[in-house]
Amino acid sequence: MEALLAAELPDGEGWQYEPKWDGFRCLASRDGGAIELTSKSGKPLGRYFPEVVAMLEGVKEPRFLLDGELIIPQGDALSFEALQLRLHPAESRIRKLAQQTPAEFMLFDLLALGDKSFADRPLSERRKQLERFHAKQRVPGLLLSPAATEHQTAVGWLERSGGALDGVIAKRLDLEYRPGERAMIKVKQQRTADCVVGGFRYAEKKKEVGSLLLGLFDEDGLLHHVGFTSGLKAEDRPALTEKLEALVGPPGFTGNAPGGPSRWNTARSMEWEPLRHELVIEVRYDQVTGRRFRHGTGFLRWRPDKTPQQCTFDQLAPELRPSELAELFGA
Repeated sequence: MEALLAAELPDGEGWQYEPKWDGFRCLASRDGGAIELTSKSGKPLGRYFPEVVAMLEGVKEPRFLLDGELIIPQGDALSFEALQLRLHPAESRIRKLAQQTPAEFMLFDLLALGDKSFADRPLSERRKQLERFHAKQRVPGLLLSPAATEHQTAVGWLERSGGALDGVIAKRLDLEYRPGERAMIKVKQQRTADCVVGGFRYAEKKKEVGSLLLGLFDEDGLLHHVGFTSGLKAEDRPALTEKLEALVGPPGFTGNAPGGPSRWNTARSMEWEPLRHELVIEVRYDQVTGRRFRHGTGFLRWRPDKTPQQCTFDQLAPELRPSELAELFGA
């Protein structure tokens, strides 16, 4: 089942709300033999998470099909970046990371158990079966995602999202499992930040601004590249290009700078122009990973009332800690 992005959580009877975890969606299965982990796109994940395979081998059921999310607690936070590091070609590197930062599996649906399939059963029944299954296992690292039918509880989760949580999912209690269909509703918490425009890139095949490169100052006064925004109106680009070109020059980014060419980007597409620290804009973002906006941001407005020095990392929403999660979900 896939999720349809919406602006607000639906209210009323017949809804179940669940946290949307900031991890890798995964189907875990065993059909009398080896454990298989599969991404939502159908790609095998088992070799990248050998500790999860080993953990699921401890499940006392010869046949099962589970839907859930792979997550990694790292230190006192949950790290999406640590998950991305697992997608490495070297088995030795993967096994080292599996020992250093072991992943856990957060369950939110049970589709088959033993010889019974529950995929065509309503969510209300599948959730009861999942809770019974999880209670019997007592396998470390196999977690049960919270669920609620109270709208206010879900709103509370949404207000705390942006770190460990990627938002909140709403599912119909009377609906069967529908693979590949957008049969759920996902709501994300949108946050804003004021950023320095530390540089820009020209649009491809056109001497006109294509994207603005965003920066934030750290405690040492260094400006680090944290992302970009490209949602600029076409009619505004000529005048904006002229304004930016008048500001071209050092210092640009004095900390981490935009990356260079890679297998996905050509030298031409990665060229950028540094700017003097004069312009501040407010952008909308959803997630932060490794002190960078994970996705492109949405342009909101210029902030001539803000000085560049006011644009610091401390305005970003902190990641939710596991101890806070325990409190939040009543664990």
